[in-house]
Amino acid sequence: MPTTAEPSLTAPDCVFCGIVAGEVPATVVASDERALAFRDIEPKAPLHVLVVPRDHHADVAQLAAADPELLAAMVGLAEQVASDESGGQFRLVFNTGPTAGQSVFHVHGHVIGGTGLGWSPA
Repeated sequence: MPTTAEPSLTAPDCVFCGIVAGEVPATVVASDERALAFRDIEPKAPLHVLVVPRDHHADVAQLAAADPELLAAMVGLAEQVASDESGGQFRLVFNTGPTAGQSVFHVHGHVIGGTGLGWSPA
């Protein structure tokens, strides 16, 4: 009797899936069973960390619709990183779509802080 395959929680050519799998190097600063936080390779502030879910979702809207608890876990990990590295004060930015600045289509939140922040999109 055929079984229904589980949907893939990774994407084959996704660099963030590679980081989550440990196949692509990154400076990991925090992790839990649902998400991973690592330093941005082109930081825009003293604290600039990306928080990604371990499961692949293209953008924050898709993630919120599919698994709101996972989105909450990402926010919790972002708060932990900001608490550890910038006194708990931070900006959390999600870019959705190429026009908005999204260049990797695995949802990720930019945790930005460590300095006084004016308005300058990440």
